[in-house]
Amino acid sequence: MAAAAFEEIVETFEFLDDWEDRYAHVIDLGRAMQPLDESLRTPATKVDGCASQVWLVPQVEGQVITFDGDSDAMIVRGLIAILRTLYSGRTAREILDIDAPAEFARLGLDSHLSAQRSNGLRAMIERVRLFAASAA
Repeated sequence: MAAAAFEEIVETFEFLDDWEDRYAHVIDLGRAMQPLDESLRTPATKVDGCASQVWLVPQVEGQVITFDGDSDAMIVRGLIAILRTLYSGRTAREILDIDAPAEFARLGLDSHLSAQRSNGLRAMIERVRLFAASAA
């Protein structure tokens, strides 16, 4: 059920041999994202439960939801980029049907992130799911 862009990330992770290369790829994904406009970095868009500063901004056009986001930590920016490929461009129902922990497990990130980063990732996933539930 994952989007084609997410499948490309999965394939890239399978191709990369070690975790140093995979982390570098996650950081590169974050660097490729446009920075979030300062006006969108508000308490309403800030994600609680993350060790670093994280903002997620949803937009709805018709039935389709997209997300922008940013963080002051490069690895977290990369995680946001991956979340965007997993969730953006889908309906609220599709978002709620995605098993994000299982999808991230396909990347092996579940066993290679620190406890703080894992908690932050869970907080970001929960924020996306709460938005999708309210939009459904």
